[in-house]
Amino acid sequence: MRGGDALRRDVLRMATNSAYNLEKKNQHPLTDDELLGVLTREVKTRRESVEAFRAAGREDLATKEEAEIAILTEYLPQALTEAEVATLVAEGVAATGATSARDMGKVMGWLSPKIRGRADGKVVSGMVATALASADLAAHDGGTH
Repeated sequence: MRGGDALRRDVLRMATNSAYNLEKKNQHPLTDDELLGVLTREVKTRRESVEAFRAAGREDLATKEEAEIAILTEYLPQALTEAEVATLVAEGVAATGATSARDMGKVMGWLSPKIRGRADGKVVSGMVATALASADLAAHDGGTH
């Protein structure tokens, strides 16, 4: 706060307030996982805002939201690379025995604790859907191709 960075101060105050409100709602101090969830939700909300502002032609507001995302991500665990996510998706499909798109919930349930705060859920679900579509296609193809 004494550094004079008003944007950083405001973003951290909003995140702290969100955490405080959740603590009051749950009536117990937040665990590390719950705090990580708060920060992840804050980032997700801002990403959605960036999309909305860009669609409305408000580049100034989109840029501000992106700056807020950058501040919040400093407090999140290091993001997974695309290759690391792909490896986890393959492990999730194998561990759950998923063979079709109907098993997506099982795979995402297995992946969620491993990716929380470290990968965008939309990207991961897309990768899972692709992996399951490939598995489903191979199963129906009889492996002839």
